[in-house]
Amino acid sequence: MSVLPQLQQSDILQAIQLITQAYNPSPQTTDPQHLKLLQQELFEIQKRPEAWGLIIPLLEHPDQNVQFFGAHTAQVKIVRDWDYIPREHVEAFRDLFIQLAAHSVAARRSKIVLRKLFVALTSLALKLVPGHPTRWSDWIMACVTIFSGHGASTEQIHDFLAIVAEEIPNADLLAQSKAQMSQSLSDAVPMVVQAITSSIQPTVPANQIQSALRCLQAWMTIFPTSDLTPLIPMLISLLNPTHEDVFISASDALQEILSKSALSDGSGTRSLTEPLLFWLDRVGTSIVRDVVSSGDISPVARSTCKLIVALGDHSTFYLAQNVASRVATSIIVPPALQVELPSSPINGNHQQPQVGQRAQIAKSHLVHTFLRLILAFTGHPGYFGVDEEESEMTLGFWYLFQEALWGTEYHDGKDVAGDGITSVDDHEDSIGVNNDAIMDTREKEQVRVAKEVYIELVQVLRKKVTFPPPSSGWGKDQVDKFQVYRRDVGDTLINAYYVLREDMLGYYVNDLVERLNAKREEDGWQDIEASLHCIMSIQEAIDLTESTPHLPRLFGPEILGRLPQIGQPRVRRTMLGVIGAYSSWFANLPNSSAPVSGAATPVRTPTATPAVSPFFADSLQVPSPQPQQTSRAQALLLAALSYVVSALPNPALCLQAGVALRNLCDSNRKALAPHISAFGELHSGLGSIPDSEKGKVLQSIASVVQALPPEQAIPPLEVIVSPIVQKLNEALHSSASLPDDARAVAILQLEILSGVAKGLTHTSEGLLDGELEPAELEKINVARQDGRMVKLRESIFDVVRSVVEIWSTDVGIGLALSDLFKSITSLPTDITLISLPAGPLLELVCMAIQRQLTAAWITLATILIAQLNPPLFALTLKPGPKPEAEAVVRSALPVLLGAGLSVMGVAGAMERNPDIVQEFFGCMDRVAQDFTGQFYLLPEGGLDTLMQCAITALSLQERYSLVAASNFISTLIHRSALTDELMPHKCALVARHGRALMRAVLQGFAGIAPRSVVPNLIEVLGTLMSRAGTSVETNDSGTASEWMKETLYSPDFIQSKASVEDKEKFVKGIVGSRSLRRTRDAANQFTLVARGLEGSNFGYASVTM
Repeated sequence: MSVLPQLQQSDILQAIQLITQAYNPSPQTTDPQHLKLLQQELFEIQKRPEAWGLIIPLLEHPDQNVQFFGAHTAQVKIVRDWDYIPREHVEAFRDLFIQLAAHSVAARRSKIVLRKLFVALTSLALKLVPGHPTRWSDWIMACVTIFSGHGASTEQIHDFLAIVAEEIPNADLLAQSKAQMSQSLSDAVPMVVQAITSSIQPTVPANQIQSALRCLQAWMTIFPTSDLTPLIPMLISLLNPTHEDVFISASDALQEILSKSALSDGSGTRSLTEPLLFWLDRVGTSIVRDVVSSGDISPVARSTCKLIVALGDHSTFYLAQNVASRVATSIIVPPALQVELPSSPINGNHQQPQVGQRAQIAKSHLVHTFLRLILAFTGHPGYFGVDEEESEMTLGFWYLFQEALWGTEYHDGKDVAGDGITSVDDHEDSIGVNNDAIMDTREKEQVRVAKEVYIELVQVLRKKVTFPPPSSGWGKDQVDKFQVYRRDVGDTLINAYYVLREDMLGYYVNDLVERLNAKREEDGWQDIEASLHCIMSIQEAIDLTESTPHLPRLFGPEILGRLPQIGQPRVRRTMLGVIGAYSSWFANLPNSSAPVSGAATPVRTPTATPAVSPFFADSLQVPSPQPQQTSRAQALLLAALSYVVSALPNPALCLQAGVALRNLCDSNRKALAPHISAFGELHSGLGSIPDSEKGKVLQSIASVVQALPPEQAIPPLEVIVSPIVQKLNEALHSSASLPDDARAVAILQLEILSGVAKGLTHTSEGLLDGELEPAELEKINVARQDGRMVKLRESIFDVVRSVVEIWSTDVGIGLALSDLFKSITSLPTDITLISLPAGPLLELVCMAIQRQLTAAWITLATILIAQLNPPLFALTLKPGPKPEAEAVVRSALPVLLGAGLSVMGVAGAMERNPDIVQEFFGCMDRVAQDFTGQFYLLPEGGLDTLMQCAITALSLQERYSLVAASNFISTLIHRSALTDELMPHKCALVARHGRALMRAVLQGFAGIAPRSVVPNLIEVLGTLMSRAGTSVETNDSGTASEWMKETLYSPDFIQSKASVEDKEKFVKGIVGSRSLRRTRDAANQFTLVARGLEGSNFGYASVTM
């Protein structure tokens, strides 16, 4: 009798018809909606218990699609409906499925059907193998034996074994079950090794070799080293460039061994690293030579590149240790490396090894060959993304190699592998040469070789990042892809700098000078731009506080003075990036009088320009004809500044120019302060600068103004800020007649004003470095009381108030105002001449919130409330907020509550506006931390409504909203319990809302809240247990433990998987807990039980992440 249900023939035919329509749609049934309905109908059929009876009829149908659906149904039913199979039928069911798979193998079913059946068998094993005793011992061997008996091909056996290895490790099992499944895989390893070994012989058909190699890749992480190592020589012997498909498959397998096997940690020097290096020396070299000569990368060459990269990642330390080694290694010549292949020299002598013999070869020779090959791919001719894609793959190696060079210790030349092969110069030790001297010499040799390698790398990469001529016709996508590649190369160049240091910067500077000297008028600027890009890329690795002879040449007349200032946007854009990146270097130059450049005046190219353009030289008061009158530092700085300013009016360069100007002025405030009048000239020429960059320009000028004594900064600030305020007033006046134009002007001017405020901010290099000295702070406060500054700040505030009144509901205006408020407010220790107090701005924010509640306005309110009670960076207790700050919050809090609760009180509003909910409770949390008592001064009912809203938020599905609400509740209760005057209020609060809060928390554990917020709910539970543990703390309204029991045992508690015993255990664990850790453990366990996740890896992971 069959263990599967028998279906009516009509039901089977109906299912077959649906499958046929879904998988072989006719022109009349290709409507997507119709196909979707068919798929849904098939899904519903699979869900029925009777669907077990479809498996055999569908597998026996001649249509391949029907067969596949039958195999798929088998897998789905085993995974989802296994519990419906009676226990006494399990063995019969297992045997039936094995026979079904074997019959399909014998019937030569298609590969896709067999693979699905193999997956179903593996799913069946996951159900039957775990347990004691197991219900399916030696299941892999049993399946292979039966398949072989039914005439399965070797490739089909390989496919089955590969699927087993792919499916089992990814199964969601508990530790004990996973261990049993892993053991079943380990038990099958000898059989799998034999199946693979017998199929990767040179005489075996190519398709069988490839299937064996796919199987090997699937078992790669399962094989122990002892079983994996013997396969490596066989794989290397398959690396024959004349058999492309087999070569690529073998290369892929070796790459997997290098990156994912038991040898992936860099082990296997003798068995893996050196044999592969030997193969590269004998065979790989010729492959790469063909690539270099032809310029084309064949599939074999591409696979070779991947293999080289994988070997480099695996054997980085070996390569670093032996880059200058004099040790010889002994390698058994694989059969594939026939005697006609050229041998490699050792000690200058060519030794021709025979097949099966050992070849002695210097390790350094193998390493040098490897480095030459990977360098060849790194510098492959052509442009990345257009002509080739391989060079990018090699970039990561150079980072690893540089790290390995730093971390390796050069060994003493003695044999470290125990193979009896020693250094080629061991005689040195026998004649008494001092060993320390030898070690020092060899370490220097290692450094020398490493530098030679990275010098060549630097030269190669400089060429690779060179753009083609403008006439190349590249599209935007090609340019963007190449730019990404250039950034990746920049990261690699940083690693090269750590090896070469000043030599690298010197190479690029000398390269620039040579190219400028040799440049003809018709030559392009691509090579020069490439060198500048490389210099820009390594800036973060250079210590700009150290003296260097190269940067003065770069920013002096020798290079900067000869770069174009008209046309040529790409090279100018890159040079602007260089200036911006190195802006802080100018501040570290000694301010002594000296000629601008110690180098001889170079021959000018036809496109060369002076170091300082004539117009800006006058405005900056730089007497360029007599450089000796200006300090070297000033001359270099002003030359760079002049170059930047000349690019500001150019729309194609203004962005980079604005950034460079901002960086220069920010880093060199004091040096530029004496030239403030020249910046006045720059300010007067703002009309020629694109609107998008005016903010950066004025921020730059403001940075210089900040370096002036406060009383001297007043006039320039008036000149800078007054026009902004005037233009904002003009926009306000025209808001009715020209609303769109007025709005655009207002946004622009607000952004510019934000830039000015940022520029006036004091430079800060650390947590406390930005604080002003008391004497300096006093000077600023005196200057702030100057009538001109008082009037200027009043005008700023008045115009901002008017903007809020008219445009507070506009998103663009709101963003601009938000940025302005953040920029123009400050802590008391970092105040500027135009800083506005937080209190009045908070009133404006409340005004805007009353008109339209947005997350951005609430965020701004949170920031301003925090500034009303600023922290003190001192070893003293933080004092409470000042009375005037308390008054501001007392006025603002009801407004914030009224606006927030009116929006969130609407049904479904909190679900639709998670950003508002998150920021609102974040704001309330800020008030609870700094102004706790203000909640108890709210109008009657205000706090109760807020708590009810917060408790409701604990059932939301949006994580961040729930987290913000729980944080607020915990903070309010904790902070209220810290002072005697607030303790009565805390007791009343807990008495009114503790029971509802406990219910929300417990129902959240049981399934209402997302699993990811369980830790936050545990914090609230801990707060209740610690702050409402006695009746005194709750005004005799019960205790937290009593509320907990009432809630859990209530008939209307949310339905869950937790039994009465589980609830009792939970209560006992919480009530008896004396630490938050035990509370957390008990709550986590209850969460798993209540949600039905106990015993599941997924469940444990979800509550412990």
